[in-house]
Amino acid sequence: MRDNQLKLFVEGGVYFVSYGVKIAFRPWNGNVVLDRAKWDYSRTTSKYRNIFLNESTKETERKIASGEYQLADLN
Repeated sequence: MRDNQLKLFVEGGVYFVSYGVKIAFRPWNGNVVLDRAKWDYSRTTSKYRNIFLNESTKETERKIASGEYQLADLN
């Protein structure tokens, strides 16, 4: 991760934070939650979100469409 991207560990899981904005939350048990407005904010954010999730943007989009990933307001 770069200086502007980080993992924030909390009791229930881990957030991916980019430029101070929560982009994704991976709970220890359960499905990923993405920020509704910011999950696909920029090329750089997407690059590091893909690393965090270990998948491509197309895979993430499929998981959103199927309901596997939820969209919510994380900020």
